[in-house]
Parts: sequence; C-alpha cells; structure tokens
Amino acid sequence: MEATTAPSRTIETDAAVIGAGPVGLFQVFQLGLQGIAAHVIDALPHVGGQCAELYGDKPIYDIPGIPVCTGRELVALLQRQIAPFPPTLHLGQRVATLAPQPDGRLLLQTTAGTALLARTVFIAAGVGAFVPRAVKAEGIDRFEGTQLHYHEDAADTAGRHVVVHGGEDTAVARAIACAQPGPHAAASVTLLHRRDAFQAPPEALAQLQALREAGRITVVAGQIVGIEVQHDRLSALQLIDPDGQPRPLPLDVLIACLGISPRLGAVADWGLAMERKQLVVDTAAFRTAIPGIHAVGDINTYPGKRKLILCGFHEATLAAFGAAEYLSGAPVALQYTTTSARLHERLGVAVPAASAPP
Repeated sequence: MEATTAPSRTIETDAAVIGAGPVGLFQVFQLGLQGIAAHVIDALPHVGGQCAELYGDKPIYDIPGIPVCTGRELVALLQRQIAPFPPTLHLGQRVATLAPQPDGRLLLQTTAGTALLARTVFIAAGVGAFVPRAVKAEGIDRFEGTQLHYHEDAADTAGRHVVVHGGEDTAVARAIACAQPGPHAAASVTLLHRRDAFQAPPEALAQLQALREAGRITVVAGQIVGIEVQHDRLSALQLIDPDGQPRPLPLDVLIACLGISPRLGAVADWGLAMERKQLVVDTAAFRTAIPGIHAVGDINTYPGKRKLILCGFHEATLAAFGAAEYLSGAPVALQYTTTSARLHERLGVAVPAASAPP
C-alpha cells in the first residue's frame, strides 16, 4: 500500500481511522463489511504500526487460527484481508487537531495539511503515535529531510557516502540495502553503533560480515557527540570511540535507525475523557464521550481491559456495528460471512454452493 498525496481541499468521508497497526487495519475490514469506506492516517510511512516496527521478525502465538506468525506476516495477512475495502492512506503524518462541527461531523487536520471531514472517527493509535527516536546532537535537526533521514525510502543514497546509525535488525538491513550494487548504490556505507555488536537475524549478520570482508560496509563503534557543518551542509559527525577518543566521521547522508517511541501527542487535547493516558470508552460499541468517536486497541481503557491484539479485534468489530447504527440511525442486523449474499458481494467472493439458492 502506498501513501496518498494529501490534497489541499477538505475530504469528506464516513470514517477516518487513526492508526494503521493491526487493530486499525482490522477496523477497516469490519467497516468494509458494514459498507463503510475509510481513510487511514498513521505517523509512520508504512502500515503495520508497533507490530511491524517492534515485532517485525518476532513470533506471535495468540492470533486465533494462526499458530505462529511474525509481526510482518500478520500485517501482510491483514492487508490481504482488507483488499476488498482498500482504504485511502495518509501515511507519514499525525492528526494535529480533531474538532466536532455544528453538523455533528468531525474535522481532522494532519501535520501534512490533510483535512478530513468525517462522520465517524476510530482512534486505533496504540499507546500513541509511534515516531522515530531522534539523533541527539545540537543543530542536527535542521538537516532532517535533506541529509538526515529516519526512513531509508526517503533518502537519496546513490553515489553518496552514507552512514547508517543503529544496532538492531533495521539498521543492519538498511546498511546491507545501501551496499547492494545497482543504480541506487552508495559510494560508501558505514554502519555506526556504540559497539561492534548487532541484534539481527543470523542470515542478516552473515550477510553483513560478508560485505564487511568485501570492503563494502565499514563498521564504526562510537557515540555521536556533535556535528561538523561546511557551506551550510552536514559534513561530518563528531564521535567518541569506545576508548574515549574523539574522531570525525565524514558523510553525505545519515540514516538513523534508533527505533520508535510512542507519543500521545494531540490526543490529550481533544476533550476526550482519559484515565492514565488512555481513552475511556463504553463496552457496547467502544464509544468515547464525544458522539461519533470510537477508541479501539491499546489506546482505550474499560473495566477488565487486556492489551492484546485479539481483544483489539473484538473491539473493532463492535465499534463497526456501533458506527453503522450511528450512521444509519437504525439497528443493524447481524450477518455471517459464511451465508450472507450481501457480505459475499462486498467481499467480492462467489456464493458457496451450499448456501446458493436452488
């Protein structure tokens, strides 16, 4: 799925989902079954949320019907499941404001200038918007987006001297990718970490070692303590090595892979009832105190709450039914995907022979 370009006009929609993690994606599916199309907003430049970022290659054992899968595999399966109801994605941006309107709709404004006027909103933002951990060096922020990047796909590495900063699987994978031959190959690749030890799958570590031996990746151990600027460009990092000695590290591009951290951010300013930084909801349709706004997944709280993906799936299901009734002003009949011709049509599947009329 690719992010859409934010238009300058206000987009009207029946549903806006804040958060593209597993619960947000399943919310899209459940809304689709109710005939409700959705726009999805996420701070990360890709779908998957915490599940893809923190558990990408780690096993998950408690998804019903799936004995084991990784975070990335679960996200891929959910993307396949919502394929009949493709949402419009607004990635790499956060919701800055959310305000009820006189007609009962909800106006969302994002940090990228996207404006959505939605009849219902589903906050599936986990414990907050996940944003990259920043490089801590005075004055480096002004190079973000030009020479400093927190996502490799935004960096132009072709023919440049690239430093990848980080010690886990994402950093190793990005260093390996930058060192591959081809039109986007870097002139040089340096993998910077506080020590010469990395946490990554064995096959990735073996590939890294092979590229080191071939001279295509250099590993440098040290910590960033400052920067050097020439002609208004970032020219080098100032490091302290493990022996306490200073050294410069010249570069053209810095790709920082330091993980992500949640920030509750603007959610706290939307006038919603909260307890311990979580949104208070009912358990009938996981509504907040503001009509039309639901909260599902780790962002909400209620008696007996458990922070499990499968619980978030249950919440998204009831929230979709609640939204369908709110939008139509009438009760919504329960239908089963095994027998409902209407749901088969929405899913784009053939009617099973056993349920087809004679």
